[in-house]
Amino acid sequence: MQIEKKLLPYAEFATKLQHENKPSTLSQVLLLVMLLLLVVNAHAQTVQVLHWWTSASEEKAVAVLSGRLAQDNITWKNAVIPSGSGIGAGIVLKSRMLAGDAPEVAQLNGVMIAEWAQLGLLQEMDSDAVAGRWEKLLQPTVWRLIQTSGHPVAVPLGIHRINTLFIHRKLFAKYDLTPPTTWEEFEIVAKKLQQAGITPLAQSSEPWQLATLFETLVLSESDSNLYRDAFVYKKPQAFNDPRFGRALSRLRHLKQYMPSPLKENTWVATTKLLADGEAGMLVMGDWAKAELNALGLVTDVGFSCSVVPHTSNYHLYDVDTLVMIKKGNAARIAQDKIAQAALQPAVQAEYNQLKGSIPVLRAPDLSKMDSCAQASWKSFSRGAASQVPSFSHRMATDEISKEAIIAEVIRFFSDDRISVSETQKRLAAISHTLPK
Repeated sequence: MQIEKKLLPYAEFATKLQHENKPSTLSQVLLLVMLLLLVVNAHAQTVQVLHWWTSASEEKAVAVLSGRLAQDNITWKNAVIPSGSGIGAGIVLKSRMLAGDAPEVAQLNGVMIAEWAQLGLLQEMDSDAVAGRWEKLLQPTVWRLIQTSGHPVAVPLGIHRINTLFIHRKLFAKYDLTPPTTWEEFEIVAKKLQQAGITPLAQSSEPWQLATLFETLVLSESDSNLYRDAFVYKKPQAFNDPRFGRALSRLRHLKQYMPSPLKENTWVATTKLLADGEAGMLVMGDWAKAELNALGLVTDVGFSCSVVPHTSNYHLYDVDTLVMIKKGNAARIAQDKIAQAALQPAVQAEYNQLKGSIPVLRAPDLSKMDSCAQASWKSFSRGAASQVPSFSHRMATDEISKEAIIAEVIRFFSDDRISVSETQKRLAAISHTLPK
């Protein structure tokens, strides 16, 4: 039996050249190029990244990272969990871990980083941190956030501001409105918009979106101390505080200015209400700015950024981070390159410009920032006294506590028969059982 041996194109080409007495210079060059491509492809790596960035603006930001990695011959393979605020991503990651099918890289935020690191599943990034001088390079709060037991275990990408109030510029100009800085001014603006047949406040009934609004109200009605006592330390007296009660009352009061009926839309759909001029205002993290840009609205032309009334002294923050899963030496080479690439000033500037966030660096290129980013940067750079960790986005507390508190807030918001005092008492009682 004769077996036909089919040569690959590059091998067939090389064999042909061997039978030529005088190979041309062009043939030699082509052979050299093909051999080089073989060497390059032999060292190419595909890295799977589990994350929940699915919107148009998020995909553009991811393209910056994947494009930069391609220069190092690393292919970024998306393992996307389509859910707002990363809901379910932790469950998927755990199930993949148990199945022995873990990705090389995963998006984890806030306190979840320490929880996974304590299980011994995350790659320690000490050598990268030393080589890149991360302690000097990064904002101090970010540097502390990514460490567990003195070891850096995550790569920070950008800092989002949660207490952002977006306004539709053309609507405000048409009806001669001014961005509100107090709740009294907000009421005036909201009523004028309503009279014009426009929804004053874009909102979704999706729990994490309502929680995002509510945490800004707690900060607005009190201060960073009460906020931390409630959401970080979970002190029962904080939930019983009259100021916490005022935040609950404010949340219920704002229902009259939200879309009716209130639907469980994605954050992209909520943001589009503002973009289309169906709503005049929106309270959302500044990832909404990036999506508004992606939808064709120019910052300071189609919309502008302000802050939720009475929160101008604070930067309610959320930090996007990637962690490297322990997968052996072969994966570690690619993981190190990701860590190095993500913190390059040029990558930081371009990524955060498209993501809506600000760089994690102490000294970024301010000329690359629009007015919204510059305001966020100035606020965060005032230091720890101004920086408040987001409760709804895993910066302030563990997942169990977050979900338990949000459930009670949603229960109150959904049922007008439940009183403020009853909800406060329930939250205070629950806080006794939550992890500290």
